[in-house]
Amino acid sequence: MKLKTKDLLTLAELTPKEFAQLIDYSIILKKELKNGNKPLLKNKTLTMIFQKPSTRTRVSFETGMYQLGGHAINLSLQDMQLSRGESIEDTAKTLSRYTNCIMARVYDHSVLEKLSQSSSIPVINGLSNSFHPCQILADFMTIKEKKGKFKGLKIAWIGDGNNVCNSMIYGCALSDVKLSIATPKGFEPDKTVIKESGKFIDIDLTTDPLKAIKNADVVVTDTYTSIHNNDPKRIKKFIPKYQITQTLMSNAKNDAIFMHCLPAKRESEVTSSVIDGPQSVVWDEAENRLHTQKALLASIIRA
Repeated sequence: MKLKTKDLLTLAELTPKEFAQLIDYSIILKKELKNGNKPLLKNKTLTMIFQKPSTRTRVSFETGMYQLGGHAINLSLQDMQLSRGESIEDTAKTLSRYTNCIMARVYDHSVLEKLSQSSSIPVINGLSNSFHPCQILADFMTIKEKKGKFKGLKIAWIGDGNNVCNSMIYGCALSDVKLSIATPKGFEPDKTVIKESGKFIDIDLTTDPLKAIKNADVVVTDTYTSIHNNDPKRIKKFIPKYQITQTLMSNAKNDAIFMHCLPAKRESEVTSSVIDGPQSVVWDEAENRLHTQKALLASIIRA
């Protein structure tokens, strides 16, 4: 499949049909990997730019390009002339002459927007302070594998209304999945994302985790400090009320699954008994970053 969009910065660039097709294509590539994937990206090169540290994003993209017959170049700011004052726009124009796609993991989302505007090749958001679309592709692939469907499901997001939460909202809007979000007051997700997605699905915003998690099929959280500092005063606003414990999980459906994008801060946003428990699918979720990354790359890089 080929996506109509040039870039993937938020998930809002996709249609519901494309979103569903990407998930299904990811599942196909996962099955095909047992016999070796076809070299769909032979002689193609991905530039990976990292302002932030990474385990899953770097390894999944680099391995994915290799498995599809392509090549990935890893660049930190210190490796690039950006560190010496070259503009993002000039960097994008240069990389467009050498490689076939840019994946960037950055702090400020505006960096991705500038890369996109000046690049003639696709730009993929590997994470920004506003969105994390690649994670949500993996999340929904995992949900499809475990639940076999999207229709009629309820996802409960408990914790910080952060970048991953923003992308989760778009994912639910694209798949018509009910979403309930519980955050402390003042930590809600982006209002614009809520307004845009609210045209397609009902989004329940609350400060009560028990209300949000009731009858949920999927329970999701993230660290409280992924895009913030470790201010103890901030963390105290989340713990213990918004911590995912076995007691809180018992209010979801009996067959509910627990998800976390990782890395997790154990005994902070989630207890070890939950993340290591029978309802946790976090390791399948982490693996699926590889398969959805491959589906995205194969669908967005042009021949």
